[in-house]
Amino acid sequence: MRINFQQMYSVKKFSTTQKDLASIAFDIRNKVFVEEQKVDREEEYDSHEDESQHFLLMKHEQPIGTARWRFTDNGIKLERFAVLKEHRNYGAGSFLVNVVLKDVLPHKKNIYLNAQVSAINVYARAGFVKEGEIFSEANIDHYKMTYKPENQTSEVLKTSEV
Repeated sequence: MRINFQQMYSVKKFSTTQKDLASIAFDIRNKVFVEEQKVDREEEYDSHEDESQHFLLMKHEQPIGTARWRFTDNGIKLERFAVLKEHRNYGAGSFLVNVVLKDVLPHKKNIYLNAQVSAINVYARAGFVKEGEIFSEANIDHYKMTYKPENQTSEVLKTSEV
């Protein structure tokens, strides 16, 4: 059975000047990172908010996830992927990764992220490859991962029109 993710999920792209959407996204990040994962609030919200491009993941018009990306000296860094706990393991995170990738690919720059160990498979299916050793960020184990489209394995990600 093939799931039509586009009927289930949609994504709103926004900047922090759109206060209503930013507030919803920050609330999701607070629930996932600060409350659930015990990340220090000052560490979660940083000086890169205004320069980043933000995304709000919706399921049937209800906000369930968020992410952002920004330009760095090393290319484009994808960050702050968060899906509410009750919506994980249903393809929402993969859908969001795919949308963000489609947004950054036209820039033709190196694309990378720091993946929590628990989310490595989501990024690997999208074509990201681990680089280097495990490290701790906000007291959570991570690997740096770089996008290599030839390693993309998810048919959903290869074929979805976002």
